[in-house]
Amino acid sequence: MLIDLSELLSTEHKKQDVEVNIEMDKFKTKQGCYDFVRKEPVHIHIENAGKKELLLTAHGHIALNMPCDRCLTNVKKDFDIDISKRIDMSRPFEDTEDIDEFSYIEDGNLDVDKLVYNEILVNLPMKVLCSENCKGICNRCGANLNSQTCDCDRTELDPRMSKILDVFNNFKEV
Repeated sequence: MLIDLSELLSTEHKKQDVEVNIEMDKFKTKQGCYDFVRKEPVHIHIENAGKKELLLTAHGHIALNMPCDRCLTNVKKDFDIDISKRIDMSRPFEDTEDIDEFSYIEDGNLDVDKLVYNEILVNLPMKVLCSENCKGICNRCGANLNSQTCDCDRTELDPRMSKILDVFNNFKEV
């Protein structure tokens, strides 16, 4: 959703409070595409601080369905949207070094979906686990080792250690 900032910029110390629904159906990144489990409306407060400077705060809560990195079971990950930014509208955004930071402002409009997208992207966890002691999946048959067992031989030796293994095997025979 786009919020028009032109009226807000025309009057100093003018404030605007808006409650906006997130229009994204899925959260897409290079790592994958995640479904929203919960999307609460985002409460946005924008204030003209003078000299073409805006103060922006936004609060909301969302939850994404993300696969566990070990067993691929879907895990609900909660994200609190808590944004506080000072935006200088006087400088041209094309010339700034922080182009990514202002990707959510286009032609005097605030794109709420891009603002929320950037916030979620920055806060994505490096590793998603269903539990700290997740056993993962069998690399032979693909069974989820948290819920079932398999009879696959999972002893895989590092080829660099084969000579040492030979020494130990020869020592046992003596």
